[in-house]
Amino acid sequence: MAEAVRSLERTFELLEHLADAGGEMALSELTEVSGLPMPTIYRLMRTLVNRGYVRQEPSKRYALGPRLIRLGEGASRLLGSWARPALTRLVDEVGETANMAVLEGDEAVYVAQVPSRHSMRMFTEVGRRVLPHCTGVGKALLAQLPEQRAREILGRTGMPAHTPHTFTDPDALVAELARIRERGYAVDDEEQEVGVRCVAVPLPGAPTLTALSVSGPSARMTHETVAEVVPIMREVAARFARELDPAAP
Repeated sequence: MAEAVRSLERTFELLEHLADAGGEMALSELTEVSGLPMPTIYRLMRTLVNRGYVRQEPSKRYALGPRLIRLGEGASRLLGSWARPALTRLVDEVGETANMAVLEGDEAVYVAQVPSRHSMRMFTEVGRRVLPHCTGVGKALLAQLPEQRAREILGRTGMPAHTPHTFTDPDALVAELARIRERGYAVDDEEQEVGVRCVAVPLPGAPTLTALSVSGPSARMTHETVAEVVPIMREVAARFARELDPAAP
């Protein structure tokens, strides 16, 4: 029984190594990063290939398989419902509308929202897709990517201006992404809609690139308020990340 459990642990570790490497690795690379004997890795990978969770390319390299897509899609649909308690905590503590978004293709997609109790509040429809260059969640998502990949997304989307404050120059936004990584949060300073300010933080260790945000009228979401809100958002994001993955350090 113990050996079966250990084999299961090793199998998941190999899948995670593949994911961390961009989805594809050679057997020798898996041996190096896992520290497992090559015959053990080969046996486990053959089982995964036979089940469709891994595929072997013509180059003999192993890649994540199509059967994982169904599992991932099922988990993604649940992510929004899992987030509601965390977003509710944000609304209770901050008083403004809280959102969660993920990066899907070149767009940020809102997957959960808990509205503010104020009569004047921000509504974002769950499922809405927005370009990442002009939103708090979008910039928090882009900041988690390597610079080259972020530039590729910006090149494809074209960075249209929504307000006079929208970033439309890729170099300027890339510099802003560096500042976001350094300080740990992003601000949409009336860049998507005049009169609305939004602050967003990344969700650390999430299975897909994810960000939490709080948005409200600029008159309430002042720069001073943003500074007060960020530590609360970081704490809520860290707690939610631990709830998602209790095994994480």
